[in-house]
Amino acid sequence: MQRTDYPATGAWDSSQPAGRRQFLSLGERAVALDVGVTLRDVVIAYETWGTLNAERSNAILVCHAWTGDSHVAGAADEGHPTPGWWEGLVGPGLAIDTNEWFVVCSNVLGGCQGTTGPASIHPDDGVPYGSRFPVITVRDMVRAQVRLADHLEVRRWHSVIGGSMGGMQALEWAITYPDRVASLAVIGTCAQSTAQQIAWGAIGRRAIRLDPKWRGGDYYDAAIGDGPWEGLAIARMVAQVTFRSDNVFTDRFGRDLADMDAENNGIGLWDKFEVERYLDHHGDRLIRRFDANSYLLIGKAMDLHDVARGRGGLEKAMARITAPTLAMGISSDILYPVYQQRHICELVARNGVRAQYAEISSPHGHDAFLIDLPQVGAPLTKLLTSL
Repeated sequence: MQRTDYPATGAWDSSQPAGRRQFLSLGERAVALDVGVTLRDVVIAYETWGTLNAERSNAILVCHAWTGDSHVAGAADEGHPTPGWWEGLVGPGLAIDTNEWFVVCSNVLGGCQGTTGPASIHPDDGVPYGSRFPVITVRDMVRAQVRLADHLEVRRWHSVIGGSMGGMQALEWAITYPDRVASLAVIGTCAQSTAQQIAWGAIGRRAIRLDPKWRGGDYYDAAIGDGPWEGLAIARMVAQVTFRSDNVFTDRFGRDLADMDAENNGIGLWDKFEVERYLDHHGDRLIRRFDANSYLLIGKAMDLHDVARGRGGLEKAMARITAPTLAMGISSDILYPVYQQRHICELVARNGVRAQYAEISSPHGHDAFLIDLPQVGAPLTKLLTSL
């Protein structure tokens, strides 16, 4: 059924409540990108928890995944339509204890929740970047985070932590700025995206590109219901399948039908199974809080992720890591299988750096790092308190 209430973009803008967000404006201090261009007037949205100590030695950077943002912890309220994505893991007395640690999370460059991205206003003409926003890489995201660290006067993070794309950022931090990372935790991620991981991303991008309401990326003036919501919803549905395991889908939904025409006994072409309704739900949720262009750009950055690029190969790149490292895999993860996290651990340990592998035993697939918090939290606490 055609929907008419979807916004052209779910991006946050300054007309909306800021919530817990803080903003760093870089002004004329341009951010250089891997594609050979620079961005000026960049704004970085970030949130903090806890208190930075006098020595500035207790700061932890948490890096978010694909459709995440700076809101790691805290209730849903004005400015934040959903609770923190690691609510229950970050906070007073929790695994990442904000009574002890000063926790920082920023929305990534190219994002849509306060940091400069394609839905942001171009400084030259006052209209959204849209199709003019350049391709970005995970390294570009980290370069922007370095500006934030400098602003906060954090010379060295006690730890840089991330799951999925957040883990990619954490790896780039430890490789590009080894003197600024005292410990490293990466969860459900990889050192190099594989062909299959790229293939999943390519399907989602094609879905958005083929939506006529995407308009080549320049859709921000579209009326309510006339933006590229169908393409973005399909892309999210494809991704959602990779985030969970076959067992979870089967146990939860089986072959149950959600709705059916009694006259055709449930065998009509468009009669939906329960699992289809679940996917519809996730597509609907994303449309209301995310931007299609940001989805494209961030997904492409993940596909381009390769710590070996320009560094003489994978082993040489990983040899730059000097921080004690925790690599966590998820037993049922079909998107980033455990061999990839084991390999990260092996490459770090090969150079005499302390490295530990831990595995989350869960049926929930890739999303387990957001769900099985006790299994995630215990190794993280051990890492943070072992330095």
